[in-house]
Amino acid sequence: MSQRQAEHCYHCGQAIAPGERVTHPIKGVERDFCCQGCAGVCEVIHEAGLESFYQRTPEGELLSPPPPPPRELDFIDHDEVQSQFTDKLGDVREITLLSETIHCAACIWLIEHRLAQLDGVLYAHVNFTNKQIKVRWDNRRIRLSDIIRTLHQIGYEAVPYDPSASEAAWRKANRDLLYRLGFAGFAMMNIMWFAVALYSGADEHPEWRNYFHVLEWIIATAVLLYSAKPFFQGAWSSLKARTLGMDVSISLGILATYFYSVWVTLHFNENVGSVYFDTMTDFVFFLLIGRYLEAISKNRAVDATRRLMALQPKVARKLNEDGSEEVVPVRLLKPGDRVLIKPGDHIPVDGEVVDGVGHVNESMLSGESREVYKQPDDKVAAGTLSMDATLTVSVEKILQDTMLGRIIQMVEQAQGSKAPIQCTADRIMPWFVSAVITLATASAVYWYFAEGIETAIMAGTAVLIITCPCALGLATPMAIAVASGVSARNGILVKNGAVLEVLNDINHFVFDKTGTLTKGEMRVVDVHTRGPLDADTLLRKIAAVEFHSEHAIGQAIYASVKEQHPAFLPGDYRVEDFVVHAGRGVEAQVEGAHYRIGHGDWLSEYGVTLPQDWLSLELKAQRKGQTTIWVAREGEVVALLLLADELRPDAKELIRRLKDQGHRVTLLSGDRRAVAEEIARQLGGMEVIAEVLPDEKHDVIARLQAQGEKVAMVGDGINDAPALVRAHVGFALGAGTDISMDSADIVLMNNELLAVDTAVRLARRTLVTIRQNIASSILYNVIMVPLAMSATLTPLIAAITMPMSSLVVIGNAARIRTFFSEKQKQARRAG
Repeated sequence: MSQRQAEHCYHCGQAIAPGERVTHPIKGVERDFCCQGCAGVCEVIHEAGLESFYQRTPEGELLSPPPPPPRELDFIDHDEVQSQFTDKLGDVREITLLSETIHCAACIWLIEHRLAQLDGVLYAHVNFTNKQIKVRWDNRRIRLSDIIRTLHQIGYEAVPYDPSASEAAWRKANRDLLYRLGFAGFAMMNIMWFAVALYSGADEHPEWRNYFHVLEWIIATAVLLYSAKPFFQGAWSSLKARTLGMDVSISLGILATYFYSVWVTLHFNENVGSVYFDTMTDFVFFLLIGRYLEAISKNRAVDATRRLMALQPKVARKLNEDGSEEVVPVRLLKPGDRVLIKPGDHIPVDGEVVDGVGHVNESMLSGESREVYKQPDDKVAAGTLSMDATLTVSVEKILQDTMLGRIIQMVEQAQGSKAPIQCTADRIMPWFVSAVITLATASAVYWYFAEGIETAIMAGTAVLIITCPCALGLATPMAIAVASGVSARNGILVKNGAVLEVLNDINHFVFDKTGTLTKGEMRVVDVHTRGPLDADTLLRKIAAVEFHSEHAIGQAIYASVKEQHPAFLPGDYRVEDFVVHAGRGVEAQVEGAHYRIGHGDWLSEYGVTLPQDWLSLELKAQRKGQTTIWVAREGEVVALLLLADELRPDAKELIRRLKDQGHRVTLLSGDRRAVAEEIARQLGGMEVIAEVLPDEKHDVIARLQAQGEKVAMVGDGINDAPALVRAHVGFALGAGTDISMDSADIVLMNNELLAVDTAVRLARRTLVTIRQNIASSILYNVIMVPLAMSATLTPLIAAITMPMSSLVVIGNAARIRTFFSEKQKQARRAG
């Protein structure tokens, strides 16, 4: 920290009021502070060994005094409270804190390094743009309240991030911008009268010239200090972060025009030139108009998250044990509670219907405006709309744990992520602004010698104002934000915006079979039995074993038997020692007899002899695309089950489209090769990799990548999760498991396979839009900068023109929303 004068606080640098001086030893040296709070913060910083924070604070920077100590903070440690702000309540938790007291790069350094010193804090990252602190901690070793207290001790007030509070902050910022714009407009109208008087001849009389110059100076100074403040703040932040942003060049233009006019004004008895206070005020006004329109346009373009949030009801009708109805906040509900849903209500929770029937509109999840019939035991999702149903729903998940909550989180992550092409633009930006400042300086120097100081000032200022690096900076994030938001509302959840760029490079699509290319609704179509037990008894014992299996085939066998024998209950037979052999089968003891149920090859490994006549049946069934399951009792084959699954109606069309686009397409299945090849034939032909164990799918994707392939994996099951993570892009169906959806980059909430093709086309459209935005930004600067350098454009024209390039970029990005117009949807359905 630089040496401060005794009348200023050693920590925050602010003046010490008379009688308020506090003296405290820091590292053995007596220091003066403005309050006990600053003394305490300074002591904590030094004790933590982070005193280099003061060297990182820019010269002359005034820190904020420490916030008041938090009151009743311990309540934040309760799980009921944290559940509103954290995804999981396990031992390791993560939360986003909001701190409005973060104001510079030194703050980021101090916060991240101080939290890193706390035992139990696993991760701390500060986002300067939105002043958020993401913290991951081990709840067994440190409490959240202790983390927040530590932040207070070093001078930063922090509260859990609340999206509604963020919305309020956005509205406040926009209102502040509107006030500054209104003041600049009022000043512009008044200063214009003085400028008209000067241009009309008043400047020929020294008394009147001086009088009007001073009046203009007063008004322009007010505009400079109030209306132009956002530009100076942005420039200062850029310089502190050792980068050059758009506000740097704008601020230089404003200050150059202002101080030149001040210099002219101070020559009271000499007519050394014209003042440009009116010009400065005008282009501040027009720059603010551009920034306000830009903020409004951005908000409209990326409002998908807020629209999704609006679908989440804040209250619910809770049914008490005595049957009474009570309206309560959703956050107070617990799993197992029951809520009443009436026609026209948005369902407030994820849960299961326990009473009532009717139709629910699930378009917010699927993107398709269709009504789904609901009855007891069916699942319902938060945010969906009850059309004509009065339902009693048992609560399973609330708020951010619901499917809607997870979608909102994923959309926010996608909109905040950076694509590789954006990272390139970010690296170019400082060089771009440096080049602009160099060109402005060169223009001013040239025109100073060619035409004089006034032309030099106007030309240099015009160059600084006319250039628009913000359009280049907005080119990628606006397109990604719009694409992520609008696709989420249409049933395609893009979890990471960078995936949209990666998806354009994919040349190989790999599909899981069961539940992905097929409906995953397998059923037993034929049964062959032999041995001492009658067929019905044997099937019921097989079903009792498969009841314990989570595999789709096991569940299909159980469901088929249950359908034939409604009175059957799994508990009718004692099942013991149940063991799953992944990708092969299951075994268990049933009423004292040992059963193995699975692939024939697996049974053969245990010495089970497969009847020759049934092997012929198996071969015929596989040629039809049917799956065969063998059953052995005490080492003897007693049953052969034939199961069939139905292809998804859009699977064949998707495979055709991908092949027409030049992509390689592969079927990856753990099923027998004959079955997989028959499915591939029915789909129009594709490569087949069959008889793959669940833990081998990841290795298959890795081998393809090692061959130089850019691979996308499409799956739906738990066993697909490693492959989805390994692939360059992972697609998961919305009807699949939670693990597969968590592992994928894109989730098809509408559960339609053709949405894969839609996502590919959306990615292509997004990348085209990004390239158009970058090209338009570069073209604008290539045309306008030379005009400014030639002194053809005035700073006022530059100020009017500059925001247009940003608005063009935003407007072009907003056009991505038409990708999901009814006309475009119908065109894609037609192929």
